[in-house]
Amino acid sequence: MSSATGAGPPGAVTARGPEVQEVLPEAREAPRGDRAGPLDLRLVPPALAAWATAALTLDAPAGWTAALAVVCLVGGAGLLSVRRGRGRRAGGAAGAEEPGHGARALGRFAWVRASVAAVLLCVAAAAVSAGLHGADVRRGPVPELARRYASVTAEVEVSGDPWRSRPRVRGDHEAPVTVLARAEVRSVEGPDGRRVRTRSPVLLVVDADVPAPEGSAGRRSGSEEEGAAVARRAREAQAGWLGLLPSTRLMVGGRLAPALTGGDRSAAVLRVRGRPGPRIVAGPSGPQRLAGRLRAGLREATDGLPGDARALLPGLVVGDTARITPELDEAFKETDLAHTLAVSGSNLTVLLALLIGPPGLAQRAERRGLAPLLGLSLRATAVAAAVLTAGFVVVCRPDPSVLRAAGCGAVALLALATGRRRSLVPALATAVLLLVLYDPWLARGYGFLLSVLATGALLVLAPGWSEALRRRGVPPRLAEALAAAGAAQAVCAPVVAVLSARVSLVAVPCNLLAEAAVAPATVLGFAALTAAPVAVPMAKALAWCASWPARWIAGVARAGAALPGSGVDWPGSWPGALLLAAVTVGVVLAGRRLARHPWWCGLLGLVLLVAVVRPAPLTRVITGWPPPGWRFAMCDVGQGDATVLAAGDGAGVVVDAGPDPAAVDRCLRQLGITRVPLLVLTHFHADHVAGLLGVLRGRSVAEIETTGFQEPAEQAEFIGKEAARRHIPLTRAVAGEERRTGPLAWQVLWPPPDIGAPPDPRFPVWAGPVPEPDGPNDASVAMLVRAGGLRLLLLGDLEPPDQQALLRSPAATQLAHVDVLKVAHHGSAYQDPELIRLAAPRVALISVGAGNPYGHPAPSTVAALRAGGALVLRTDRDGGLAVTGTGGTGGRLRVTRD
Repeated sequence: MSSATGAGPPGAVTARGPEVQEVLPEAREAPRGDRAGPLDLRLVPPALAAWATAALTLDAPAGWTAALAVVCLVGGAGLLSVRRGRGRRAGGAAGAEEPGHGARALGRFAWVRASVAAVLLCVAAAAVSAGLHGADVRRGPVPELARRYASVTAEVEVSGDPWRSRPRVRGDHEAPVTVLARAEVRSVEGPDGRRVRTRSPVLLVVDADVPAPEGSAGRRSGSEEEGAAVARRAREAQAGWLGLLPSTRLMVGGRLAPALTGGDRSAAVLRVRGRPGPRIVAGPSGPQRLAGRLRAGLREATDGLPGDARALLPGLVVGDTARITPELDEAFKETDLAHTLAVSGSNLTVLLALLIGPPGLAQRAERRGLAPLLGLSLRATAVAAAVLTAGFVVVCRPDPSVLRAAGCGAVALLALATGRRRSLVPALATAVLLLVLYDPWLARGYGFLLSVLATGALLVLAPGWSEALRRRGVPPRLAEALAAAGAAQAVCAPVVAVLSARVSLVAVPCNLLAEAAVAPATVLGFAALTAAPVAVPMAKALAWCASWPARWIAGVARAGAALPGSGVDWPGSWPGALLLAAVTVGVVLAGRRLARHPWWCGLLGLVLLVAVVRPAPLTRVITGWPPPGWRFAMCDVGQGDATVLAAGDGAGVVVDAGPDPAAVDRCLRQLGITRVPLLVLTHFHADHVAGLLGVLRGRSVAEIETTGFQEPAEQAEFIGKEAARRHIPLTRAVAGEERRTGPLAWQVLWPPPDIGAPPDPRFPVWAGPVPEPDGPNDASVAMLVRAGGLRLLLLGDLEPPDQQALLRSPAATQLAHVDVLKVAHHGSAYQDPELIRLAAPRVALISVGAGNPYGHPAPSTVAALRAGGALVLRTDRDGGLAVTGTGGTGGRLRVTRD
């Protein structure tokens, strides 16, 4: 079969999270002679067979794996020997009977035997490689010690860059951010005191209270004051752990535990303890020190850049995402631009293209790039490109995504060095085969799957789609870009849906807009990285130039994520992926027919645009949400609180921000809130404040009001930092405060003034004893709101003692017969029945998450509310809720579900 393929497009490939694109350098432009004829698919079955075998046998019993390898090896060798024997016999018979007849008879099915033999041999090789890698994880004393959760002292070698865990809200607290790192245990001392040498991969987990290793940059000596110094020491300790370079050896103490998931490449999890103190016993290797200096130089060169560029440029160049904020990271995920933040084949493609020029011209006299300008021959160019590839791997770390990029580039360089015409699909199959044999764990990685799918889409689907677009009058460059982005999105979307339970509707346009800026940002960023060790001012100047395309990419991500219809929820399972694949095939087939009818194409494009932009008036008419004239809305944010009081056109007073920035941002966008005259955070539990960045995303917030009880301290500090960074005034709510904005008026009912504090003439004298707060719930801000004739009582998370004290407060007489009650503490069983009877709400709303482990809302609380005549609605069953109508016994009150 002849090798042929279409020209590779320069478009972007989309993926989510840590997944990246792998674009062979030669996929960008192929010689004209490669555009005709069938694809060479001979290496595809062996590569797929090796891939599947590696994925299945990594944790299979050793006997089964060995038997599979032997059977396949014998079968493959037998098929090849049969082919050679028949070839000799057929050749002798052909000479005696009819010339060429035996050869034709033998060749008829020779390719079938050769293909089956290749598949069997590749399966045998993959089984051996995967079996050895799997056994390497399971051997030695570490797995057995992990099953006993033993405390050990171990010497470990860091094998990858440490990283911070993602913040997660658990109940009312945010799980502490820990430092994670891949490492190898070189020796371990168990509870019996016996030290054993081994090589077992583990996942290090370092909590915030563990000091930095002795000898690291993050450790400080000397005494410090308590209070803020404790948090500062914790940050310095984490910085010390995060600054560790691969190949650094440490002596640590900790507790072993089994790996978090079955079939993981780690033999165990080692949770590091503070005692005995961790210490460095051997520094990193020379190449890693060089790579660390280069990466540190790039960070220094970007220090003075604007926020987004400062965070994004190291990620674009070397995959350093330490500065990426959760808000920016979420925007990149929602627009399927996350692949730009991980080192991928596209980074290497840009650098190789700079050296060798368009690969389609690499063997021609008119070839371009730096190599011919420097007078390098073709083979010298290949050697220089190989050195560049090796340097790329060292600087960016030999992580799986980098190895994927280097593997694809190595195949292309081999083809260039031998002077043969490159065949893209066989090159991809060869890269897959070699990578799976080298590191079988890649066979189970979603990133690897997305890489292969994206590259395959570029090589197989994109050329035909591009040609079809050209025939319909689309300019060639635009046709190539559209075909590349569309093909990659169509093929990768089902896998992305499994990971994120969401399908992006803006991925293709966002990738098209960002693609033009990726190459200049990458080239200038690498230039800054190279210049930093010798000329910092030059590096800063190059980084400043690179900041412009980097800011463009960040702006595209933010703008795409801000669109109300940027994505749709989708079942995050493999059946859901199959359904999406079927829908995609249907859309493609229908699109081929609709392409003949421009009017229908235009109409469907307009419908898609409306679905993405979702103009508020049209959305209201179609969905009925939010209802016209809504006064109060309770967002569905899971196990947490986030409510909104309408304060005029596009304005709303937001009370609490929920646990998830994406959820509260989506709710506010649906409600059309662009201005927040006041954000009230009732207390500092994470399920009420962790979504703050979602409220701030794309909106002007004039003021933030909080309780005076500054616990939990880390959440209070987070709120203070974000307010200071955005120059938002931060005030304190005190009982008796009365305020108004637009049609809204409200009075703060709780918390009371501090005991022993001088009296404030603005507020009435507090009657009766004031209970000391036992926790943040006791200091929740409670409010009585008047909106368009409605009276709403918002109780935050007040506990029964505080609810009883509220009945003794000067405002108790105003609490009778409210229209709407925001039930305290997600409807928990801890409610004061007297307050419920006094309030006697017409509607009681409970913000609660489905399947929460606390049993919220309590059946007793729901029963008590219903006994008082209230209509009880809850977000876990009813979704978002919006209240309209008028107050009083004769008023008409209506609650609309989202």
